[in-house]
Parts: sequence; C-alpha cells; structure tokens
Amino acid sequence: MNSKHLYFTLLGVICLLVLGLAGGAYEAAQLLSSQSKQLVANRKQVDVLSQDQDQLSKAKQEIKKYQNLATIAKSIVPQDKDQAQTVGQIVAIANANGITLSSITFPSSSLGANPNAALSQLLPVKGASGVYNLQLTVTSDPSNPVNYGKFINFLDALEHNRRTAEVSTINLQPDVKDRSTLSFTLVLQEYIKP
Repeated sequence: MNSKHLYFTLLGVICLLVLGLAGGAYEAAQLLSSQSKQLVANRKQVDVLSQDQDQLSKAKQEIKKYQNLATIAKSIVPQDKDQAQTVGQIVAIANANGITLSSITFPSSSLGANPNAALSQLLPVKGASGVYNLQLTVTSDPSNPVNYGKFINFLDALEHNRRTAEVSTINLQPDVKDRSTLSFTLVLQEYIKP
C-alpha cells in the first residue's frame, strides 16, 4: 500500500465521517424539534388542565356557598303541580278573608298528547332553567260581592302563598248596588320546579 493509496483511503473515511456527522446532526435537530413541539403541546395541556382544575375548585366553592340558597329555593318553589292542593289553599285563603269564589280554572290539559304528564299545562319560564309556570284563573261569586279591604287582604295572602306567588292580572267589577263592594277575576302564576 503506497502513500497515495493511503491518502485516498483516509480521505474517503474522513468524507464518510463528515457525512455521518452531518446526518447525525440533522437527525438530532429533527429529534430536538419534535421533542420541543411535544413539550409545548404538553405545557399547553397542563395549562388547560390547571385552568379547568381552578374552575372546578371555584365551582365547588360556589356550590358550597349557594347550597343554602338552593335548599331554600327547593322548599319555596313547589316540586309538583298538585292542582287539588293549590285549589284547597286558594279556597282556604278566600274563606279566611270572607270571600266566596265561583270558579278556579286551569289551562286545558294535553295529557293524552303529552308523553310527560308531569309537564302538561306547564310553560317553561324564560331565563330560569327547569322552572315552569302554571297559569290559573280565580273568579269571585258576582252574586256575593266583597269589600275592597277584604279583597286587598286576599291578594296579599295569595302573593305570600307558596303555590300562588304572583298575581299577573286583576279585573275588577264594582257592584252596581253598592260601589264599596266588587267582584273580581284574577290570573295567578304558580311556579313549579319538577
């Protein structure tokens, strides 16, 4: 083996080493880039999970904070639309105030067409998820008109009643014979959270 032959052999080995080094550097750069992207994605995921965890802990704190309010609301807003109980309470309030009623009517029912009988006659309340409204009409006996003061007391008792919390419409008809007495028709709103 002469020196020229050794020179070219060593030159070939050096070229192979340079190519190997360049290939290795390229692969290392690709691996570092891939690992960097994975690290960034993992950090984003950690940030999202951290925010979710913070929101969850805040939500748990708010649940604890408002648990009493939820319990109070559940005890105030009826869970059912027991019409017999509603009628009984209205009649009791009317009797306590010396008022004779001629009728208490509810909207027409769609029990046969409605697969969920618990929601028949109910309308959803806008802005209050899960709360429904049942409208009923109360009419006094026109042959037995009431004193205005008794009527006001009757209204007050209705608005403090758990089942008839809102009087939405009042229609008064003064008695022809005695202007200090009147007959009335009321539209009441019963709120229900089944």
